[in-house]
Amino acid sequence: MIRKATLMVAVVTLAGSAAWAQDARVEIGGTAGWTFSDGVGGANAVVVPGVGTFTRIDPKDAFSWGLRLGFMVNDNVEVGGLFNLQSTSLELGGTSTVKLGDEKLYNYHGYIAYNFGDADAKARPYFLGGLGATQLGAVAVNVGGQQRDIGGNTKFSTTWALGVKMYPGRNVGLRLEARWTPTYIKSDSTGYWCDPYWGCYVTGNAQYANQFELSGGINFRF
Repeated sequence: MIRKATLMVAVVTLAGSAAWAQDARVEIGGTAGWTFSDGVGGANAVVVPGVGTFTRIDPKDAFSWGLRLGFMVNDNVEVGGLFNLQSTSLELGGTSTVKLGDEKLYNYHGYIAYNFGDADAKARPYFLGGLGATQLGAVAVNVGGQQRDIGGNTKFSTTWALGVKMYPGRNVGLRLEARWTPTYIKSDSTGYWCDPYWGCYVTGNAQYANQFELSGGINFRF
Protein backbone atom coordinates (compact mmCIF):
# COMPACT_ATOMS: atom_id res chain seq x y z
CA MET A 1 0.00 0.00 0.00
CA ILE A 2 2.78 2.42 0.95
CA ARG A 3 4.63 1.62 -2.28
CA LYS A 4 1.48 2.28 -4.33
CA ALA A 5 0.82 5.56 -2.52
CA THR A 6 4.43 6.70 -3.05
CA LEU A 7 4.22 5.82 -6.72
CA MET A 8 0.95 7.74 -7.05
CA VAL A 9 2.44 10.86 -5.41
CA ALA A 10 5.43 10.70 -7.75
CA VAL A 11 3.20 10.42 -10.81
CA VAL A 12 1.02 13.34 -9.67
CA THR A 13 4.11 15.47 -8.97
CA LEU A 14 5.59 14.77 -12.40
CA ALA A 15 2.26 15.48 -14.09
CA GLY A 16 1.94 18.74 -12.19
CA SER A 17 5.45 19.82 -13.20
CA ALA A 18 4.73 19.03 -16.85
CA ALA A 19 1.45 20.92 -16.71
CA TRP A 20 3.15 23.93 -15.08
CA ALA A 21 5.83 23.98 -17.80
CA GLN A 22 3.13 23.98 -20.49
CA ASP A 23 0.91 26.55 -18.75
CA ALA A 24 3.59 29.18 -18.03
CA ARG A 25 2.70 31.28 -21.06
CA VAL A 26 2.92 34.88 -19.82
CA GLU A 27 6.19 36.69 -19.04
CA ILE A 28 6.52 40.14 -17.46
CA GLY A 29 9.89 41.74 -16.85
CA GLY A 30 11.91 44.86 -16.19
CA THR A 31 15.45 45.73 -17.24
CA ALA A 32 18.08 48.32 -16.40
CA GLY A 33 21.37 48.95 -18.15
CA TRP A 34 23.63 51.26 -20.10
CA THR A 35 23.03 52.44 -23.65
CA PHE A 36 25.82 53.48 -26.01
CA SER A 37 24.31 55.97 -28.48
CA ASP A 38 25.37 57.73 -31.63
CA GLY A 39 23.62 60.25 -33.85
CA VAL A 40 24.25 61.54 -37.35
CA GLY A 41 26.72 63.72 -39.19
CA GLY A 42 26.03 66.73 -41.40
CA ALA A 43 26.98 67.12 -45.04
CA ASN A 44 28.40 70.55 -44.27
CA ALA A 45 30.37 71.70 -41.24
CA VAL A 46 28.85 74.42 -39.06
CA VAL A 47 31.32 77.02 -37.76
CA VAL A 48 30.50 78.87 -34.53
CA PRO A 49 33.09 81.65 -33.99
CA GLY A 50 34.93 81.27 -30.72
CA VAL A 51 33.35 77.90 -30.03
CA GLY A 52 34.37 75.46 -32.75
CA THR A 53 33.49 73.67 -35.97
CA PHE A 54 30.74 71.05 -35.69
CA THR A 55 29.96 68.13 -37.98
CA ARG A 56 27.85 65.82 -35.78
CA ILE A 57 24.97 65.75 -33.35
CA ASP A 58 24.79 62.81 -30.93
CA PRO A 59 22.97 61.62 -27.81
CA LYS A 60 25.36 60.92 -24.95
CA ASP A 61 25.84 57.40 -23.61
CA ALA A 62 23.59 57.04 -20.56
CA PHE A 63 21.58 54.85 -18.17
CA SER A 64 18.43 53.21 -19.57
CA TRP A 65 15.59 51.07 -18.29
CA GLY A 66 12.64 49.20 -19.75
CA LEU A 67 9.53 47.07 -19.30
CA ARG A 68 8.43 44.02 -21.27
CA LEU A 69 5.38 41.80 -21.69
CA GLY A 70 5.52 38.55 -23.66
CA PHE A 71 3.22 35.64 -24.50
CA MET A 72 4.53 32.17 -25.33
CA VAL A 73 2.74 30.98 -28.48
CA ASN A 74 4.36 27.60 -27.95
CA ASP A 75 7.34 26.29 -25.98
CA ASN A 76 9.81 28.31 -28.08
CA VAL A 77 8.10 31.19 -29.90
CA GLU A 78 7.25 34.36 -27.97
CA VAL A 79 5.39 37.49 -29.11
CA GLY A 80 5.15 40.67 -27.10
CA GLY A 81 5.90 44.33 -26.68
CA LEU A 82 8.63 46.35 -25.01
CA PHE A 83 9.11 49.90 -23.77
CA ASN A 84 12.50 51.47 -23.10
CA LEU A 85 13.66 54.89 -21.91
CA GLN A 86 17.13 56.42 -22.09
CA SER A 87 17.58 59.71 -20.20
CA THR A 88 20.48 61.42 -21.92
CA SER A 89 21.67 64.75 -23.34
CA LEU A 90 22.16 65.98 -26.90
CA GLU A 91 25.65 67.10 -27.92
CA LEU A 92 27.28 68.82 -30.88
CA GLY A 93 30.57 67.23 -31.91
CA GLY A 94 33.52 68.37 -34.00
CA THR A 95 36.64 70.28 -32.97
CA SER A 96 34.99 70.49 -29.54
CA THR A 97 31.96 69.05 -27.78
CA VAL A 98 29.06 71.25 -26.65
CA LYS A 99 26.01 70.09 -24.71
CA LEU A 100 22.76 71.41 -26.16
CA GLY A 101 20.40 70.15 -23.49
CA ASP A 102 18.81 67.14 -21.82
CA GLU A 103 16.86 64.68 -23.94
CA LYS A 104 14.80 61.51 -23.48
CA LEU A 105 14.78 58.69 -26.05
CA TYR A 106 11.79 56.34 -25.96
CA ASN A 107 11.55 52.95 -27.68
CA TYR A 108 8.17 51.31 -28.44
CA HIS A 109 8.43 47.95 -30.20
CA GLY A 110 6.38 44.86 -30.85
CA TYR A 111 8.61 41.80 -31.13
CA ILE A 112 8.91 38.12 -31.92
CA ALA A 113 11.49 36.07 -30.02
CA TYR A 114 12.72 32.51 -30.36
CA ASN A 115 13.67 30.84 -27.07
CA PHE A 116 16.07 27.91 -27.36
CA GLY A 117 15.86 24.81 -25.21
CA ASP A 118 13.03 23.19 -23.26
CA ALA A 119 10.28 25.22 -21.61
CA ASP A 120 11.43 24.14 -18.12
CA ALA A 121 15.18 24.61 -18.74
CA LYS A 122 17.14 26.57 -16.14
CA ALA A 123 18.79 28.72 -18.83
CA ARG A 124 17.13 29.74 -22.13
CA PRO A 125 19.13 31.69 -24.72
CA TYR A 126 16.97 33.69 -27.14
CA PHE A 127 17.01 35.87 -30.23
CA LEU A 128 14.60 38.79 -30.60
CA GLY A 129 13.55 41.01 -33.51
CA GLY A 130 11.00 43.80 -33.44
CA LEU A 131 9.37 46.68 -35.30
CA GLY A 132 8.14 49.95 -33.87
CA ALA A 133 9.21 53.52 -33.25
CA THR A 134 11.81 55.61 -31.45
CA GLN A 135 10.58 58.90 -30.01
CA LEU A 136 13.20 61.66 -29.85
CA GLY A 137 12.19 63.94 -27.01
CA ALA A 138 12.21 67.74 -27.18
CA VAL A 139 15.40 69.53 -26.08
CA ALA A 140 15.45 72.89 -24.25
CA VAL A 141 18.51 74.85 -25.46
CA ASN A 142 19.92 78.05 -23.98
CA VAL A 143 21.17 80.27 -26.83
CA GLY A 144 22.56 83.69 -26.02
CA GLY A 145 20.75 83.72 -22.70
CA GLN A 146 17.44 82.83 -24.32
CA GLN A 147 15.63 79.52 -23.88
CA ARG A 148 14.65 77.80 -27.11
CA ASP A 149 13.10 74.41 -27.71
CA ILE A 150 14.16 71.88 -30.34
CA GLY A 151 10.99 69.96 -31.07
CA GLY A 152 10.88 66.21 -30.67
CA ASN A 153 10.09 63.69 -33.38
CA THR A 154 9.05 60.07 -33.75
CA LYS A 155 10.80 57.80 -36.26
CA PHE A 156 10.30 54.23 -37.45
CA SER A 157 12.87 51.84 -35.99
CA THR A 158 13.68 48.18 -35.60
CA THR A 159 15.24 46.44 -32.62
CA TRP A 160 17.37 43.27 -32.40
CA ALA A 161 18.60 41.42 -29.35
CA LEU A 162 20.49 38.39 -28.10
CA GLY A 163 20.07 37.31 -24.52
CA VAL A 164 19.57 34.59 -21.97
CA LYS A 165 16.90 33.99 -19.33
CA MET A 166 18.00 32.11 -16.21
CA TYR A 167 15.46 30.54 -13.85
CA PRO A 168 16.78 29.46 -10.43
CA GLY A 169 13.11 29.06 -9.42
CA ARG A 170 9.86 28.27 -11.17
CA ASN A 171 8.33 31.70 -11.58
CA VAL A 172 11.13 34.23 -11.09
CA GLY A 173 14.19 34.51 -13.29
CA LEU A 174 16.99 36.78 -14.41
CA ARG A 175 17.56 38.25 -17.87
CA LEU A 176 20.83 39.34 -19.49
CA GLU A 177 20.58 41.02 -22.90
CA ALA A 178 22.44 42.94 -25.59
CA ARG A 179 20.07 44.96 -27.83
CA TRP A 180 20.64 47.13 -30.91
CA THR A 181 18.07 49.70 -32.09
CA PRO A 182 18.82 51.52 -35.38
CA THR A 183 16.55 54.49 -36.13
CA TYR A 184 16.43 56.05 -39.60
CA ILE A 185 17.00 59.82 -39.38
CA LYS A 186 17.77 61.19 -42.85
CA SER A 187 19.51 60.66 -46.18
CA ASP A 188 22.25 62.87 -47.62
CA SER A 189 22.30 63.32 -51.37
CA THR A 190 25.36 61.74 -53.00
CA GLY A 191 24.59 62.66 -56.64
CA TYR A 192 22.60 61.24 -59.53
CA TRP A 193 22.38 57.85 -61.19
CA CYS A 194 21.08 57.54 -64.73
CA ASP A 195 19.71 54.41 -66.34
CA PRO A 196 18.84 54.14 -70.05
CA TYR A 197 15.49 52.55 -69.21
CA TRP A 198 14.37 54.22 -65.98
CA GLY A 199 15.94 57.67 -66.35
CA CYS A 200 17.86 59.62 -63.73
CA TYR A 201 17.24 59.79 -60.01
CA VAL A 202 18.95 61.18 -56.91
CA THR A 203 21.09 58.77 -54.88
CA GLY A 204 21.47 59.16 -51.14
CA ASN A 205 23.37 57.94 -48.13
CA ALA A 206 20.97 56.86 -45.37
CA GLN A 207 21.96 57.82 -41.83
CA TYR A 208 20.77 56.04 -38.71
CA ALA A 209 20.98 56.89 -35.03
CA ASN A 210 22.00 53.75 -33.15
CA GLN A 211 21.38 52.62 -29.59
CA PHE A 212 23.39 49.67 -28.24
CA GLU A 213 22.06 48.60 -24.84
CA LEU A 214 23.62 46.14 -22.38
CA SER A 215 21.10 45.33 -19.68
CA GLY A 216 20.06 42.95 -16.95
CA GLY A 217 16.77 42.49 -15.20
CA ILE A 218 14.17 40.33 -13.54
CA ASN A 219 11.57 38.18 -15.30
CA PHE A 220 8.32 36.74 -13.97
CA ARG A 221 6.43 33.94 -15.72
CA PHE A 222 3.06 32.46 -14.95
